[in-house]
Amino acid sequence: MRTDAFYKTIRCPHCGHETAVAVDASGGEQDYFEDCQACCNAIHLHLAIDEQEQQLRLFVDSDDEQVY
Repeated sequence: MRTDAFYKTIRCPHCGHETAVAVDASGGEQDYFEDCQACCNAIHLHLAIDEQEQQLRLFVDSDDEQVY
């Protein structure tokens, strides 16, 4: 499984602005927040690691509402 850092383009769940975020799976599953560069609202990011399927999944939402 790929565990080095890479960038992923996401869309802000508040304003729709696209931005690139750094993703680093070397620390395992993660739950963190980043501020949108356009509207300054917090974006909730959750990195899930599926060891069996050897996949990384990045979930993006605002608060408890999951967007994708």
